[in-house]
Amino acid sequence: MTRIKDDIIREVMTKCEMEKNTARKMVESILTLVKASLAGGETVLISGFGEFRVKHKRARMGRNPKTKEEYEISERNAVTFHPSKVFRREMNQ
Repeated sequence: MTRIKDDIIREVMTKCEMEKNTARKMVESILTLVKASLAGGETVLISGFGEFRVKHKRARMGRNPKTKEEYEISERNAVTFHPSKVFRREMNQ
């Protein structure tokens, strides 16, 4: 099952026994903090879960496999996720 933000909010609301608005503000605050940290080039480490990093990708040439036409892929920043050992262990049990 794919979790969307509303599902996460509902789960926090239920487990922490709080009102929906409070749970929504808490989830939104966490996501905003993570996004702001990554946008600033920082690494976000969540113990027992994993690490989000920003990786700079240089400009490069790409090719449309259908038409074989070449085009430039512009440089950009990409977010990568590296799961912690604890998380990997739990996923493989």
